[in-house]
Amino acid sequence: MADWTDLYRELAHWAGAGRRPGLWWRDDDAVAPGPRLETLTELSKTSGVPVGLAVIPGRAKADLGGAVADVAGLKMLVHGWRHQNNAPADQKKAEFGAHRPAQKMLDDAANSRQSLAALFPDLALPVFVPPWNRVDEQLVARLPLSGLTALSRFGRRGAPHAPDGAPDDAPDDVLAGPLECNCHLDLIDWRGGRGFIGRARALDSLIDHLQARRSGHADHDETTGILTHHDVMDRQSWDFLAELFDRTQESDSAHWLTIDEVFRLPQ
Repeated sequence: MADWTDLYRELAHWAGAGRRPGLWWRDDDAVAPGPRLETLTELSKTSGVPVGLAVIPGRAKADLGGAVADVAGLKMLVHGWRHQNNAPADQKKAEFGAHRPAQKMLDDAANSRQSLAALFPDLALPVFVPPWNRVDEQLVARLPLSGLTALSRFGRRGAPHAPDGAPDDAPDDVLAGPLECNCHLDLIDWRGGRGFIGRARALDSLIDHLQARRSGHADHDETTGILTHHDVMDRQSWDFLAELFDRTQESDSAHWLTIDEVFRLPQ
């Protein structure tokens, strides 16, 4: 099981090759201000690490904007519509899975983007984060039709964009899907009590993606993403995250990107 020395060793391999891996931070399920959100914003401020806050548009409170307005680099991402499960009881949860007509989901996605942009015009980005990290693959290529130009799920991406040229069943005006930049380490043990997964497992996941990028077994240009859920995190999760930020911010061998840099959006 990995420890901090293993992470330093992996970053040294990158440095030896004249490269510096990019990292980024995404936090899901934001709706309203509160003490748990304050913990997140304070850590972002003290660490200097920007956060992409995935906000649920259909449930977001207007005062959320004021609670995060002074957090440098914080941007809001479109986290589905209402984070509502539309899958049958015998299937994994999904709001935008293959259980509804594609046009209905596309309309919901457009409404989600527009709603978030109307509530938080200075913070919202056209980046779609599907609830439970699940989205119908047939919908992905169509997301730009709803004004969503980027996508963030969990796990290694296959390609940054859908291949040039539309699939046979895609509309004529869909030539490529959205830019995809995912997360690769989730700090929550969802199947084991919803606590922290533990330092060793967390570092294993982080190092695994860094090694895969460096060796060419994963897209070397995909920024390695850390996923948190502020509303359910325990003290150990926050302590690990703070230590990770501290140890990597002190090093020249890794770089925490802004959310605009991750999704290559205009400044």
